[in-house]
Amino acid sequence: MLSRAIRSKTMARAAVVGLSLGVTALAGLAGYSVSNNADTINHVRTASLQSDQWSQVTLDVSIEYEMLTDYLRASSDEGRQPLLSAMRSADDNLAWLTTQGEAADIEQAAEVSDSYQAYTETLTELIDAQEDGDTESMAALSEQAALGASTLRKNGIAQVARKRLEVDQYLSLVDERNRGLLLAGGIIVGVDVLLLLLCALVVIGHQRRIERQAKENKYRAGHDGLTGLANRSLLTERVDRTLAQAERDGDPVGLLLLDLNKFKEVNDTLGHHAGDLLLTEVADRLSGAVRDSDTVARLGGDEFAVLLPGVGTAEDCLDLARRILEAVQGPAELDGVRVDISGSIGAAVYPVHSANSAELLQHADIAMYTAKRSRCGAALYDARTDSRSSEQLGLIGELHRAIAEGELVLHYQPKVATDSGRTVGAEALVRWQHPERGLLMPGDFIPQAEDDEIIVPLTDAVLDLALGQHRAWRDGGLLLPVAVNIAAGGLYDTAFPDRVAAALTRHDVAADMLTLEITETSIISDPNEVQAILVRLRDLGVRLSIDDFGTGYSSMAYLQSMPLTELKIDRRFVRAIHEQAGDEAIVQAILELARALDLTVVAEGVEQAEALAVLEAMGCPYAQGYHMSRPLPPADLVAWLHATVA
Repeated sequence: MLSRAIRSKTMARAAVVGLSLGVTALAGLAGYSVSNNADTINHVRTASLQSDQWSQVTLDVSIEYEMLTDYLRASSDEGRQPLLSAMRSADDNLAWLTTQGEAADIEQAAEVSDSYQAYTETLTELIDAQEDGDTESMAALSEQAALGASTLRKNGIAQVARKRLEVDQYLSLVDERNRGLLLAGGIIVGVDVLLLLLCALVVIGHQRRIERQAKENKYRAGHDGLTGLANRSLLTERVDRTLAQAERDGDPVGLLLLDLNKFKEVNDTLGHHAGDLLLTEVADRLSGAVRDSDTVARLGGDEFAVLLPGVGTAEDCLDLARRILEAVQGPAELDGVRVDISGSIGAAVYPVHSANSAELLQHADIAMYTAKRSRCGAALYDARTDSRSSEQLGLIGELHRAIAEGELVLHYQPKVATDSGRTVGAEALVRWQHPERGLLMPGDFIPQAEDDEIIVPLTDAVLDLALGQHRAWRDGGLLLPVAVNIAAGGLYDTAFPDRVAAALTRHDVAADMLTLEITETSIISDPNEVQAILVRLRDLGVRLSIDDFGTGYSSMAYLQSMPLTELKIDRRFVRAIHEQAGDEAIVQAILELARALDLTVVAEGVEQAEALAVLEAMGCPYAQGYHMSRPLPPADLVAWLHATVA
C-alpha cells in the first residue's frame, strides 16, 4: 500500500509542492525574525526566491514527463499539443537562476540548464519517433527521457534542500531574539525533512522502475513475443559469440533452419489464432528436443533455427537434424482440430561449410530450401548443388533459355520382351543440345534443375516432346508407347495431372500410351499427398511405374497402396545377375512381390546376353539396357527397330 502511494504521481507532486511551501514558510519566518537586519533579510529573500525557482523547475520537469507518459500511452495526437506547450516551461526559471546568488549558485544553475536543454531535445526526438512509428528508437529515447527527468528532479530537490539549509543558517542568527519563531522553524524543518525523505523515496522508486523497465525492454528486444524463444537478433549475437569460441577451441558448430509445411493453409483455414497455437507447439517441441547448451530461435513467420555448439561431424549434425525433425513432426490439436505438423530442415556446419556467421546462416537456409524442394525432410548443405552460386544461377538462366528456344532433345531407349525380343515401348531420356558445350547429358543439368523451380517447366517440356514424338511415330505407322521420368516436384504439384491431361489432348495421344516413371525417394516426404496425385493420373488412364526399385527403404510400406502398374528393378541388382547369387535372389523376391501385386516388371541395366538369359529364365517379362540398345535419337531408334524386325 505504502509502495503504491510512493509510486503515485500525485504523491510525488504533493511532496515537491509541500517541500517548496515548507521552505517558503521558513523563509517567511527568517525574514520576520531578522527584520531589523537588512543584510540577513536580503540573503533570506534571495535564498527564498532561488528556492522557489528551483521548486518550480522540479515541478515543471515532473509535469512535462507526466504529459509525455500520457502522450506515449495514448498512442495518438491528442496529447501532443499539451506536451509541446508544456515543454521548455522551466527555461525562464533556469535563466533567472543563472544570474542570481553566489558563484556556486550560478554554476549549479548553468549545469542544470544544460541538462534541461538536452532533456527537452530528447523529448522532441521522442515525439518525432512516435509520429514516424519508429518503435526501436522510441524504446531507447523513452529510457533516456526517463533518466533525464529523474536526474533533473534529483538536482532540483537537492538545490531546494541546499537553500533550505542556507535559510536555516540565517535563522540561527536570530535564535536568541525569537525562540518562539525558532521553534516554529524547527517544526517546519522537521516537516521539510520528512518531505525531503518522501521525495527521495519517490526518486529511488522511480529509478528502480526505470531500471526494471530497461531490463524488460532488453529481454523483449532479444526474444520472440509469441513463443518466448530467442529472435533473429539474439540468435545472430549468439552465433557470432559461439563461432568465436569455436575458433579458439576447435569445436564444430551446427546451425539448423526449420521451415514448416503448409503453415499458410492452417492460418487461412483455421485462423491466425490456430496458427499461433501451432507455432507455440512447435516451439515447445523444439525446446524439448535439444540440449540446454543449444539455442532455439524463431526467425519470423514459420521459420525456426537451432544453434548446436560442439555438434561433431557434418554427418552428426544431419543425424541431429533428422531426430529433431522427428520430434517436431506429428499430429497436434489446435482448438479441437487435428493438424499434422511437418517441415523441412537445412543444416550447415562451421567450419566445414562456412567461414563466418553470415555464411553459416546463408548455407543453412540454402540447405533448408533443398530439403523442401526435394521433399527429403532434412538436408545438409552441399556446395556442389548450391543453386545460389554464380555458376548454378548462370546454368539455371541458360536452361530457361534452352527450354524457350527448343534446345532440349530426347533420346529413346527401347524396352523389350525377354522371351521374344519384341520392343514394347521406349523410355524418353532428355539431353541438352547446348550451342557452345555440345550435347549435355542429364547429369550435367538435371540435379541443379531439381533444386530449382525450373524443374517444373523442364518436366512439362520433356512430356510435350515425348508425346509429340509418339504422335509423329503413330502418324508414320509406328505405335510405340513412351515413358517419361517425373521429378519429385511434380508429385506434389496439384496442377500436374491437369497439365498431363492437357498435353495428351493437345497431341491426341491415348493415355495408356504414356507411362510416368517416379522414384522411390520421391514419396518419402508425404506419401498421402503423392498418392492423391497418382490416383488422379491413374484415373486419366496413364500408366505409373516406380523407377530404380530396391534402392530406397520406403517402397515396401507404400507399394500396395499406390496405384502403380509397373516397377523397374534397379540396375545394380541386374548388371551382374548372372554372376552374383545374391542379386539373383533379390530379383527373384521382387518378381514374386510384383506377381502378388499384379505389377508388370522391367529389369534395367541389362548389359550382357548372359544377364538377359537369366532374367528370361526367372520369368522377368521385360528388360532394358545397353545389351539391347543405347538411348537413340528418334530417327536412329526407328532404324534400329527396322533392323531388329528384319
